[in-house]
Amino acid sequence: MNILLYTSRLLLRELNENDAPFILELLNTEGWLRYIGDRHIHTIADAVKYIHNGPVSSYQKYGYGLYLVALKETQTPVGICGLIRRDQWEDTDIGFAFLPQYTGKGYALEAAIAVLSDGKERHHLTRIIAITMEENKPSIRLLEKLGLSYEKRIIYENTGENYCNTPFNFNPGAK
Repeated sequence: MNILLYTSRLLLRELNENDAPFILELLNTEGWLRYIGDRHIHTIADAVKYIHNGPVSSYQKYGYGLYLVALKETQTPVGICGLIRRDQWEDTDIGFAFLPQYTGKGYALEAAIAVLSDGKERHHLTRIIAITMEENKPSIRLLEKLGLSYEKRIIYENTGENYCNTPFNFNPGAK
């Protein structure tokens, strides 16, 4: 197992095809579908393809991507958190999603702090953004706890969806 980051309660590692059952479950939660969107992941094979075409491709191309977040003691997968480089943005953005039974426990904040620190220290990123829907108040609160601040309202059109997102700035050198 290639563990990249540790926190007091969590470990973060690269996703691999053995994580397909977890990804299938996570990407079909109500929160994912509502705030991130339907990625049409309905089978283990779909989840394997998502892992290879998304996170694994990102690791190879940029050296970072979305990581599996697991409880340190049991190695139980609880969510994903990581840095995402998208063609339509100049900057890398941070993303996170957790199974409903693991929200409200501080895991997302703990994982995101580790990811932002890694982005600054290992990847030398000077600006990291986050994109979330205005209705996603829990994510906005988390982003604010991380020290990100509202920058502007945008329309995210590459998926064909026409909704407003709220980008946040993060200057890793500021904190």
